Amino acid sequence: MIQTTPQTSGSTSFPLSLKAVIIDLDGTLLDTAQDLALAANEMLRELRMTELPASTIQTFIGKGVPKLVKRTLTNNPDGEPDPELFEQALPIYERCYAENLHVHTRPYPGVIEGLDRLKEEGFRLVCITNKTEIFTLPLLRKTGLLDYFELVLSGDSLPKRKPDPLPLLHACQHFGITPRSALLIGDSLNDAIAARAAGCHIFCVPYGYNEGHDVRTLDCDAVVDTIVDATRLITYLRDA
Repeated sequence: MIQTTPQTSGSTSFPLSLKAVIIDLDGTLLDTAQDLALAANEMLRELRMTELPASTIQTFIGKGVPKLVKRTLTNNPDGEPDPELFEQALPIYERCYAENLHVHTRPYPGVIEGLDRLKEEGFRLVCITNKTEIFTLPLLRKTGLLDYFELVLSGDSLPKRKPDPLPLLHACQHFGITPRSALLIGDSLNDAIAARAAGCHIFCVPYGYNEGHDVRTLDCDAVVDTIVDATRLITYLRDA
């Protein structure tokens, strides 16, 4: 299903003519929540703290690993744990996640088919995530997605990450294209803010995390059920 959003449906003409499609990782390409929660609860066990439901930890996803660790330690989306506890917990989490990176994580339905269509139609493909590179590249490789992307930008690839527009602008500069000829497909407020600030188009998928909130409330051009649905709203912008 495809739903254009009230904020933009009156001003956006479909199909969009584009050169590049930029796609988020967690909650958009890959369902990583179970493995992120698994690592979080292993961390809590090592710290002799009470484990949390996986559904709770899922609402903590979206602002990178350090923020996920802080939220897990405090069981609060805005929580700030004792600095010494955080310094102890972060490397434990990183080790636990590295050991459980690909236990349950799989591409969402429609991802492989959607990437195949985008590739066949000639779009430049980019993956931009706030996940650090030490986790990003192995995950893309293990799930068979790495070779689809000409450029991968992780949370530590540049001085700033989403919601800052820098990664999107860097990708556009890399390919020599304008932001208006690029589309970001994501699942969160971070993605929507970054795309609007960069001047890119933005589609959101409803199945991701977005810290437990409905993406239909976000300022995006469309909500698409799958990456395949996104391909129906865009066309490749060929040079004159």
